[in-house]
Amino acid sequence: MERGVPIRAVCRAISILQEINQMGSLSMMQISKRGRIPYPTACRIVQTLMHEGLIEQEPARKFYRPTALVQSLSQGFQADSFLVEHSRRHLRALTHKIGWPVSLTVRIGTHMVVRDSTHADTSLTFERYYPGFRLPLMDCASGRVCLAHMTPEQLDRVMDWVSLVGSPSEQDLTAYVSVNTLNKIREEGYAAIGWGQHNLTPGKTSSVAVPIFRDGQFEAALTMIYFAAAMKQGEAVERHLAELKATAAAITEEINCTELPDMEFPVLN
Repeated sequence: MERGVPIRAVCRAISILQEINQMGSLSMMQISKRGRIPYPTACRIVQTLMHEGLIEQEPARKFYRPTALVQSLSQGFQADSFLVEHSRRHLRALTHKIGWPVSLTVRIGTHMVVRDSTHADTSLTFERYYPGFRLPLMDCASGRVCLAHMTPEQLDRVMDWVSLVGSPSEQDLTAYVSVNTLNKIREEGYAAIGWGQHNLTPGKTSSVAVPIFRDGQFEAALTMIYFAAAMKQGEAVERHLAELKATAAAITEEINCTELPDMEFPVLN
């Protein structure tokens, strides 16, 4: 196999597991549609995941849900827990001050993944977003902030990866990520997306994101999510950007002044 070319079956299995984990439970037809794969292929992958104990069928209907075993996939990875631990009080304080929910996201592959959020702490939200919810790197405010702080080499690798394994819609979005756009985001210190399409209520919310750094490198994004009908993008930036940046700076300072705990990976028998 050519170096750098992914194994398609593995990519599909991971994608299906992520979809089921994110949505809570899905029928076989929903799995096939969301994974954009033929129904027979979806059936074989689901059977494999069930055999490995990562998903199970609900007792009362033919829906499939994750099992507790999926948590084993994150064993030994503590960096995100460290980040969440030292960010949480800052996120809560910010939401208490501005009213709007905020989220903490990190890049995993071609997605930004929610690690913590304050949607449960305010009534100014349509939905609650739990750790593990994914947003496309190319078309969310946090993803644009992440891309803006990559080196040219890192950006090229990500673009190449999207072209290999990204969905058609993700590949189309690369056209909107220009060098000039990313330079502007880096200079202004934020990215904004209006009427977001890749959340639980498409077209109803907008967002503004700012970067958090560790050792001078992009670590995560802090994002404010607000009702798109409540404020225009410029008004949201004018009202809340300074507070977002101040909170991101406080988190940056705390995680850089605190020693990251040693990793302790489990021993596999």
